[in-house]
Amino acid sequence: MVVTGKTRKALREVGLTEYEIRAYVTLLESGPLTANQVSKKAGLPYSKIYDVLQDLKGKGWIDVKDERPKVYYPKPPSEAMEITRMRVEESLRHLESQVLMELEPIYERRGIQERPDIWIIRGIFNIATKTREILGRSRSKIMLALPFFEEKLINALTPDLIRVKNTGVKVMLMITEEADKDSLKKIMGLAEIRMRDQMFGGGVISDDKEAMLFLIGKNREALAIQSEHLGLTKLAKEYFEYLWKDARPLSP
Repeated sequence: MVVTGKTRKALREVGLTEYEIRAYVTLLESGPLTANQVSKKAGLPYSKIYDVLQDLKGKGWIDVKDERPKVYYPKPPSEAMEITRMRVEESLRHLESQVLMELEPIYERRGIQERPDIWIIRGIFNIATKTREILGRSRSKIMLALPFFEEKLINALTPDLIRVKNTGVKVMLMITEEADKDSLKKIMGLAEIRMRDQMFGGGVISDDKEAMLFLIGKNREALAIQSEHLGLTKLAKEYFEYLWKDARPLSP
């Protein structure tokens, strides 16, 4: 099996060394092997092989049968990547906590008058990123209306919806009939979900204090405006509640 340069680069980007890549690919090709067999088949120094395999196990890419000798086998790439993603996100959360704890007070001391009342966000990726930030600040209630219910957006938001649910935050999610059914399955149980025939816009409201409104232009160009202005947030909340009353409850 020949692994392309692009895939090797991607594997290095997610934290694997060249030795670890060779060992993992060898296990994919050959199935369960002893350390000695991996060393020979992958062309890796025997003096390094146990460290390589131990590191692969620690990163969630392989597992081991505790026999004599020990036998190593690969986890499915999809499972290994999911473990890697969760590990990276957890690491980023710790880093974010440290950075914000020390730097946010410095920013706050500049004074609220220096902040713009409204931010403009363009593109689904940037909107998803900003939505995740808002979800991360939520403490009691989230109102989320998604006029564009796309797989990439849902994949990006799902870990945060799981986290806020586990912390007791109430999530109200409103979608349209165009919602992707496979993506919808991923978040069933994470929110109270209601469906409308259509929405001309959408948004997220957090704790009645912060709002971001989604707009969709021609060719589904995504645009959003974000604000902590109390008047705009109040208006967005009232409009959400008005639409929510007529929306159809969606059961798991």
